[in-house]
Amino acid sequence: MKRHQAFRGLLLFAALGMAETASAHQSAHVHGLVRLDVVVEANSLSVLLAAPLDSLLGFEHKPRTDAQKKAAEALLKQMNQASSLIRPEASAACIATKVNIESEVLQSTKPARAKDEGHADFNASFEFICEQPDKLRSIEIDFFDSFKRIQKIEVRVAGAKQSKLTLKRPEKILRLP
Repeated sequence: MKRHQAFRGLLLFAALGMAETASAHQSAHVHGLVRLDVVVEANSLSVLLAAPLDSLLGFEHKPRTDAQKKAAEALLKQMNQASSLIRPEASAACIATKVNIESEVLQSTKPARAKDEGHADFNASFEFICEQPDKLRSIEIDFFDSFKRIQKIEVRVAGAKQSKLTLKRPEKILRLP
């Protein structure tokens, strides 16, 4: 159920005929690159985040040191406060209603392996309800200030119109089509 809700917007992208498939968009793992899918439908706004864990924390293994554990806890806390990172245009009167986070490395209760290999990702979905959705023309994305390792954000937007664009440091305003 949780995965279904978190990725319902990706199904909308597939249905709308976006050039990339949802799975290809989610599976790419490039350090410094974050991907956002933004879905605007009726009075709801959904933002789906896919990022290499390294781009957010600087490492991709289960936290080992006290400093890494504190950094991981801070990341989870920050992501759970959607409005601190994603701020829809004020006139749209959007309120964050739900956050879902998926990170096997950070949320797993399994003991860490002696040697972690491979890449680890961080996925999250942020849902908002907007009282004035017709006034939603932009979203302030505050990832560059919060995560210094992020260099660019690839964004796909689906709603009344679809678009694809890239935000590069220090850009933070996402203009909706």
